[in-house]
Amino acid sequence: MPTKGLNRMAMSPEPVRGNALSISSGRSSALSGNGLGVASMLAWAAGFPAAEVLLQSWPPVALLAARLSLAVLVMVPLWLLMDGPTRVWNARWGHAMRVGCGLGVGMFLLILAQKLTDPVTVAIIVSCSPLVATLMELAMGTRRLHWNFGLGVVVSIIGGLIATSAMAPAQLGLGAVVAILSTGFFCWASLATERDFPELSQTGRTTITFVGGLITAGFLVLLVGQLGWDVMPSRPVDGQQLGMLAIYSLIAMGLSQFLFVGSIGKLGVALAAFHINTAPFYVMVIMMVLGEEWNWTRALGAAIVALAVVLAQDRPRRAA
Repeated sequence: MPTKGLNRMAMSPEPVRGNALSISSGRSSALSGNGLGVASMLAWAAGFPAAEVLLQSWPPVALLAARLSLAVLVMVPLWLLMDGPTRVWNARWGHAMRVGCGLGVGMFLLILAQKLTDPVTVAIIVSCSPLVATLMELAMGTRRLHWNFGLGVVVSIIGGLIATSAMAPAQLGLGAVVAILSTGFFCWASLATERDFPELSQTGRTTITFVGGLITAGFLVLLVGQLGWDVMPSRPVDGQQLGMLAIYSLIAMGLSQFLFVGSIGKLGVALAAFHINTAPFYVMVIMMVLGEEWNWTRALGAAIVALAVVLAQDRPRRAA
């Protein structure tokens, strides 16, 4: 009997060690998720200066179509190479077109908002992304609102406003409304991309919705052309514009969305969206490299946002 008892004890699980492994795994997932979020926003921020150069001669709809075309041309062959033709062919293309439509509309509205206002105004508006993402997750029943999460939302928005307060927006009005709508479409499409395609790899989930966005861009080009608006650049495309387009498409969209979807998978869309508030800080760093002066007010705002990210993810520990 004692021997059997010892054997039973030896074969039984160790709850303390299992709990420790679970905590360690959770911390590792949060760390990697935040790392993906930071990298995603660095890549995304690089698109703002590039878009400013391109919007001097490119209509928003033409810039959207060119951006998505270049991204799809690069990422579809990469997806085929990584996952194989069978998985690509059997993907849920019908649903991906609907999700991609939301993503394409959100991208178009974001470009239009920057055309109507300026990058700083757009950065201020998108600081409401955590709030929009939280409301979406609450409506779908995938999140319960805790006090620390709600406080983190408020602090992150305050930090985003501080980070962008040094420069006054050129104008609000229609541009602000367009930017708010863009935020809603982007948050929904990002959540749907992560939630509705679990059978696809991260590359596949990113690419398949880009294809849907490109089809949407094609319809927008036709619509804008029928309305008599410009759909082509106003001056010949040169090497500088092609370089800016590569940054705006492959880095600020392709790489950024790929990393952001990965961050959503580890943190959830609401927590991952907190990192969007740090975009003004990264834009400031990029502009400083290009010759602009450092702004300590924006640096303070970015630090507050970083604190909000930590605060929102702080969970009370449960007893073993």
